Amino acid sequence: MRQVSLREFRTRGAKALAAVPKGETVLLAGQQGPAYFLVPAMGDLAAQDKDLRLALARASLRESAVAAAAFPITDEEIEQEIQAVRAERAARAGRAARSEKRIERKKKIA
Repeated sequence: MRQVSLREFRTRGAKALAAVPKGETVLLAGQQGPAYFLVPAMGDLAAQDKDLRLALARASLRESAVAAAAFPITDEEIEQEIQAVRAERAARAGRAARSEKRIERKKKIA
């Protein structure tokens, strides 16, 4: 893993990363120490993004449960929570689409 200063990365961008071998992780460090990791994207980015979002959602739900002094949450419970949120978003999107169609019909009639 290579380390690049945040200042160098901000000012030089891609040139600062030119010396880093392809596929290697980069640690961006500031005055207070390590700040960010740049991890190379390989393969199917959509699948990696979905997996990352799922992992972040699970971690967030676990932290919420711990903060609420609840019992540990299982992966199944987390998956149910995620499905419930997705269903609510889909229902909201469906209502918005139907509302837009009604508005368009009213405009055509008027």
